[in-house]
Amino acid sequence: MTPMKPLALAVAMVVFSHPAHADTDLDKVKQQLSSLQKQVEMLQKQLAKAEQKSEKLIERTIEQKEDIAEVKVAKHEHKPQGIKIGGAVRTNYSHTSYDDDNKNRGGDFDFDIFRLNFSGDVGDVKLNAEIRFFDYMTAVKYAYAAYDFADDWQVQAGITKVPFGNWPYNSHNYFFSTNYYVGLEDDHDLGVLFKRKIADNWQLDLGFFKNDELGGINGYVDNRSDRYSYDIVGFREAGDDVYADPGAIDADGNLLGNPIGEYNTFSGRYGYHIEHEGGKTEIGVSALAGGLHDGVDRAGDYNAWALHLNSNMGPWNLQLQHGEYNYDIDNVNRIAVGAYSFYDSMAAEATMSSANIAYSVPVQWGAVTNLQFYNDYSAIYDKSDNSKDTWMNVTGFSVAAGGLFTYFDLVHGKNMPFVGGSLAGDSSETERRFNINIGYYF
Repeated sequence: MTPMKPLALAVAMVVFSHPAHADTDLDKVKQQLSSLQKQVEMLQKQLAKAEQKSEKLIERTIEQKEDIAEVKVAKHEHKPQGIKIGGAVRTNYSHTSYDDDNKNRGGDFDFDIFRLNFSGDVGDVKLNAEIRFFDYMTAVKYAYAAYDFADDWQVQAGITKVPFGNWPYNSHNYFFSTNYYVGLEDDHDLGVLFKRKIADNWQLDLGFFKNDELGGINGYVDNRSDRYSYDIVGFREAGDDVYADPGAIDADGNLLGNPIGEYNTFSGRYGYHIEHEGGKTEIGVSALAGGLHDGVDRAGDYNAWALHLNSNMGPWNLQLQHGEYNYDIDNVNRIAVGAYSFYDSMAAEATMSSANIAYSVPVQWGAVTNLQFYNDYSAIYDKSDNSKDTWMNVTGFSVAAGGLFTYFDLVHGKNMPFVGGSLAGDSSETERRFNINIGYYF
């Protein structure tokens, strides 16, 4: 029975029970019935619309949830994963003042390195590594995993860069500065590094390094000088050869030198960035401190500090740095260092200063897109072993042309490795080296 049938029955009973007013009342009832019917129909339409709207809302909500889920899945599934491989092949030409055979040949053109770089993401972890192949050795420059654990913070673990001095380099040329040859520029060791990204105009790097990249004094390697960056490998006694292997053993099994290694080193670097017309300037301070071990016991301590400035003003770049280092071992004034399958010696304590300037010019000369002209000067002086000052000046320019990058360097130096001398040398001669390094990077 429809809602209208009981109502009509009741009305009819009332009408027929009062015949005198039947005609008048019947008209009123009909009007009331018509009005009620319209109200009921309106209510039914509103109810139907509400039900449809509810169904659509439910469907839309389900669709939105599905869309959000699909987006999240898509982002996860399409996030770049895997390892990218790059690298470089480099050759080198040199003409020197200190090698008569080289001069007689008009210089030498040799293979420099072949290197491979690996970088990529595995989930939220970033992986980076570089291995270098030379004619005479193979060396891992760096190999670490990185994770962004906060908005402005990243942690790196593995063979990673020691934070110290102007970043990433305190130089513009192929030969770095004198700081590099005492292990205080572009040095990489085995440890953990916390990096605060540039925010609020300052950044901070804090690192703890268990030992050098070859495992320290007890590293399982045949040659402790087969490495990219310089590290301490021993100390010298009076009369020791400045180029001798401090871990050499004679035919009877006797140790001929005094090997030591770095361990438990803390390093920190702070940089404050000032924005100004034409560019940005960083003013910073660095410090490190650690221990020296002889394989049995602690042999001594070492520390270093530096103040540094790196300023970009339009096409100009200015770098200044000043600091000191100290290797504190009883009755020792000379330390042995190693890199590039080569041993050298340096004063146990000294002062370091450098001043570099560069000018960059964007060009469109065929494949050539940028030229950078520079002059880098650095020196090590006030040495504890009373050896003569070490200094190097590099005047040159670099050329960027697609995948090709070339250094043209005229180097003058005194008591300088790779420029005819030693950090512990006593030469009064200024040596010269003209060098061209050509690299194809892919």
